[in-house]
Parts: sequence; structure tokens; C-alpha cells
Amino acid sequence: MSTTSVLTVRRVAGHIGAEITGVDLAHPLDPSVVAEIRQALLAYKVVFFRGQELDHAAQIAFARQFGELTHAHPHEDAPPEEFPQILTIDPRRYEKRYGVNYRELYQRRRYSYFSGWHTDVTAAVNPPAASILRAETVPEFGGDTQWTNLVAAYEGLSAPLRDLVDGLRAEHRFLAGYQAADEDGKLVKRINDNLLISVHPVVRVHPETGERALFVNPGFTDHIVGLSAVESRRVLDLLYEQLARPEYTVRLRWRPGTVAFWDNRATAHLAPSDLDHLDVQRTLHRVTLIGDRPVGPDGFVSEIVAGREFKAQSLVVA
Repeated sequence: MSTTSVLTVRRVAGHIGAEITGVDLAHPLDPSVVAEIRQALLAYKVVFFRGQELDHAAQIAFARQFGELTHAHPHEDAPPEEFPQILTIDPRRYEKRYGVNYRELYQRRRYSYFSGWHTDVTAAVNPPAASILRAETVPEFGGDTQWTNLVAAYEGLSAPLRDLVDGLRAEHRFLAGYQAADEDGKLVKRINDNLLISVHPVVRVHPETGERALFVNPGFTDHIVGLSAVESRRVLDLLYEQLARPEYTVRLRWRPGTVAFWDNRATAHLAPSDLDHLDVQRTLHRVTLIGDRPVGPDGFVSEIVAGREFKAQSLVVA
């Protein structure tokens, strides 16, 4: 039996983000409620729910009301048993899997203050349409996540610059722009054994709203096709600085039972880095909705350089 409810949608920042109350995500929702949540997501790019009691199965069931789910992650071969859609985010898990230098590798990739910003899995030719992340265990302080509105960031550019980026394409891959060292070990080997590389438009036309959004991010964008290395880096740095401007962002303080649902086609987000020196536990679980290939203002459709589309089946082959 589906659950109906009276939703309250409260905006939480000027350009992005809303908190939705009056709904229990652990039960099937009436189609009208699903439609309201979808409209809020399209309008505010990321929506938050508090006090939800979800396990893996309930999170998956909630997400499926909005679309088909991907496998946990292109490089994940050990998701929770019976729940291949779940990606568990816990630094201790990554250290156990890839070695104690995992966090050090992550920090070395941050060549500037905005390097941690990313849109999920844009190395794939069809990045996830949306992501849903729920908090299981979080510290009493710290560990906040931020999101930025890539539509607002695009619209904030001057008209000549918008005209320029409308016709550009960029290559995306894991460990973009990072020169791996021998000691980087298992994580780099996993990525190189399962290459996933795509070329996307620098500006994406949203398939539902028709809005134009910047579609580059420091986490995955390697270079702009057709520009020299210097030109590419300077244009990308300008765009990264634009998308990281505080006025386009919202910040979430996690509590157990908090759920964040974001439009991956119109946002980038910044994972926290303020807890690495502390012995605290932070465990969250993510699912993602299968996306389509981005299309640029000039009609260019994203192309595969290496790998295959990111869908329900695991991509890991080595």
C-alpha cells in the first residue's frame, strides 16, 4: 500500500537546496508524492530529508520510484551482500581495501582549493542522473557535505564566455590529471585495469528542464579537447573557480537518518576533508540512478573513449 502525505518544501539557500518534511521514505509513496519530490529536485537541485529510518532495502526501494539503479560503482566489486546497488562510503573501508596511504593519495590530488569538487562518475559516458545518500553513523561535529548549482554557475558567466564554453568538449576519467606514483598501489591498478574514459560537452542541456549547466568538475575532467595543455588548464581553472563560488552552494550538517537526494546532471558536490586527523566514524550509503548521455547546446552527444555505459551490471573486469 502506498503512502500519501502532505509535503512541506523549505528552501535552505539562495541558489540551491531545500528540505522536505512530511514524508516517510521507508514506505512506498503515492505517485503524486513522487512527482512532488521530483519537481522539488528539479527546481532546487538537491533536497534533504531528516529523521528517516532506512536500511539498504528501503533505500533501494525509495530510489526505484524515480528510476532504474546503477551498480554500486564502476570499480566496486564487493558491495553489501544481496544489495549490489549500495556503495558504502567509509574511509576506514577504503584504507582496508587499498592500503593505509589511501587518504594521502586523495590529498595529493588536491592541487588547488577547489579540487575536491566532483559530479558523480562523469568518467562514464552516461553519468548517474541522480544520487541518494543516507547517513548511518556520523560524528558529532564536522563531516559536512556541500553542493553547488551548476546551472546558476553557468548563468553567472558573462555572455561571451558562455558562447565560448557552449561549443567545447572535455575528456573525463578517474584520477584526472594525476600522475600516479609506484606507491599508489591497488587503487590505481584497479582504475587502470578498468579504464573508463568519456568525452562530454563542457555545457550540458538538462534533459528535463532544458537548462544549461556547466558539466566539468575537478574530480574527473582531465582536459578540454582541442586546446593546448596551458589553455585547457586555465579555462578549466576559471570554470572550477566559478562553480565553487560560495553563493552557488549549500552545506549540509549530517545527522543519523539524514538523506540527501541530488540531481547529478546539474550539481557538483564536495566531500568533507576535515576529519582525517580525528579518530571518528562516518558511514554513509549511496545509490545512483542510471543516466543518459549528456547533450551539448550544439547537439554534441557524449562519446565513449574507453569502457562501456554505467548501468545495473558490474563494470569490474579485472
